[in-house]
Amino acid sequence: MSDATNLSPQYDVHPATKIVRGTKRATYDRATVHGIIDDALICHVGTVVNGRPTMIPTAHWRVGERIYIHGATKNRILAAIADGADACLCITHLDGLVMARSAFHHSANYRSVVIYGKGTVVTDDADKMEHSRLFLEKLQPGRWDTIRQPNTQELKATMFMGFDLREVSAKVRTGDPVDDDEDYQLPVWAGVLPCQNVWGTPIDDTKINPAFAGQGQKPA
Repeated sequence: MSDATNLSPQYDVHPATKIVRGTKRATYDRATVHGIIDDALICHVGTVVNGRPTMIPTAHWRVGERIYIHGATKNRILAAIADGADACLCITHLDGLVMARSAFHHSANYRSVVIYGKGTVVTDDADKMEHSRLFLEKLQPGRWDTIRQPNTQELKATMFMGFDLREVSAKVRTGDPVDDDEDYQLPVWAGVLPCQNVWGTPIDDTKINPAFAGQGQKPA
């Protein structure tokens, strides 16, 4: 993990991360990027497998200046990245639909991050155990200490992989629709329809031990 005290507040701009369309929405701010990553549970990971573009959704977590994913050791995308294939990771939050007065200016309020890089496989069993803990603790703080932890065979069957946050960019849109001046007087509603992810009431496993019924907790 990088020493945060020596890091610039901004990520460097690389050829792959230079945003050329919608530049006013672009940001390379480190704290903004971290927040977008941390607020999400799922990212999409893409690479080329056997000459074809391939992508999967998967859970992720961040440790300093690295983002981590995990999956089965026989997962073909992870195997390709482990063999040196370039990867791209994407994360998007939809915060609202932007309803304009014209079809062309409808949009969305969103926060997104795109990361390019090569993956590094975590090989040490103690490190794999720690990343198992970090993953579960992201899902629900305190969960790790209440469950059975991975055994040797489970760790062996799981690949953990990290990516440096180096070639990274973010785009963010907020606010009202932006209509043409002559359209503001059109007789139609315009504004933003906010969008939120909300956790529902926990549902007990059908095989729950009665002693633990009703004790499910929503993520913090």
